[in-house]
Amino acid sequence: MSTRPDTPPSGHVRHLEIDENDAGQRLDNYLVREMKGVPRTRLYRALRKGEVRVNKGRVRADYRLQAGDLVRLPPLHQPEPSAPASIPRQQLEQLSRQIIYEDDQLLVIDKPSGLAVHGGSGLSFGLIECLRQLRPEARYLELVHRLDRDTSGVILIAKRAPVLRELHRQLREKHIDKRYLALVAGKWPKAVRVVDAPLEKNVLQSGERMVRVSREGKRAVTEFSVLERLDGATLIEARPVTGRTHQIRVHAQHAGFPLLGDDKYSDDRTEALARQLGLKRLFLHAASLHFSLPDNGEFNLQAPLEKGLESILDKIRR
Repeated sequence: MSTRPDTPPSGHVRHLEIDENDAGQRLDNYLVREMKGVPRTRLYRALRKGEVRVNKGRVRADYRLQAGDLVRLPPLHQPEPSAPASIPRQQLEQLSRQIIYEDDQLLVIDKPSGLAVHGGSGLSFGLIECLRQLRPEARYLELVHRLDRDTSGVILIAKRAPVLRELHRQLREKHIDKRYLALVAGKWPKAVRVVDAPLEKNVLQSGERMVRVSREGKRAVTEFSVLERLDGATLIEARPVTGRTHQIRVHAQHAGFPLLGDDKYSDDRTEALARQLGLKRLFLHAASLHFSLPDNGEFNLQAPLEKGLESILDKIRR
């Protein structure tokens, strides 16, 4: 974390020196973390007006901080920190059993379906809030990537800022291999191996996010392969080349085979089979992640299907 020669009371200018943990990140992202609760629009205005300075000079929002930089933070209004959400002990105990891997740089969880990655939008807590209560001694815990609330499986949490930046770089440059397991109704065509269709995100009046294939959207690519043909269904593997919201779900729907248990992007055939099988959740599971870190070598992290999804497959096989 940045060093603080002294901590002045609220309403005073602060000068923070950047250390190696914060070096390399964008100034605007640093401000969001240091000045929690201040709207981004106000932070950008402070940058434009020169209220925020680095080494006594004006800088742009996308300036990359360097070790030794001295950042001037103005006395912007910050709301009083709210008390941490009350998280059921049972939830924390379950998450502690879902840890796949942990060292001084990474925490890897097999996220259960139904748990959002963070609180907000009516949710008092999510995965990251749970982990911060589970690991109160950890000075730094940040999500490397996200999974939909209803998707289960492998998710990475960085325990150091340089690790977060390195993994974000690998995500941008498509060096992290992510594989998902999904179940669809019907016979997935063997010839459909890649769906390359741009996706556009829309937010409904209710606040619900919906995604659709649209020429105005951002490019999105998913590779699909058939793992097992079942009676009336197909178990497939999906590898998202890009990382758009709801990408696998919308691309499967676009191919004509929505995922079983998907209440956003489904059709009558898929819903009927899900009811017949007694499937109560989205059949989408982040099964594996493969990447490497400079000091730790290669990682091949895997999470098996939860028992509920395995029982659905066994029911079809029988």
